[in-house]
Amino acid sequence: MTESQQEEKVIQLIDLHHFVECYGSSIKILSYIHHPINIIIENGVKKGILFYDLKHSALFDWNAFEEFKRHNHLKEVWFVFVEEDPVSDTVRHTDFIIENSIEIFYDKIFLFNFFQSIIQPL
Repeated sequence: MTESQQEEKVIQLIDLHHFVECYGSSIKILSYIHHPINIIIENGVKKGILFYDLKHSALFDWNAFEEFKRHNHLKEVWFVFVEEDPVSDTVRHTDFIIENSIEIFYDKIFLFNFFQSIIQPL
């Protein structure tokens, strides 16, 4: 893993742990190292979470994630926009969702304000 990839993984891990703390449901983390999608169990159901920062993240092959979902027997995959600053207008996020057909590939879409510890469904 390159230094840049290691840094991205550390950020992903921090986002994951803080999201789990803020979500308010019993979530157990199963895997977060080998793929951009983190694998969790919520109420006995295996799910995946992808964290995405509009400012820094590269675009993914969204179709590849559908294969990952099937291969890992995930019942749901969540897409989570991570923001550091308060967001009063979600137009950028909804535009991104529409342009990339995110709602086709993901079961739930959230906006997670990291520093305010707020999770908002989109």
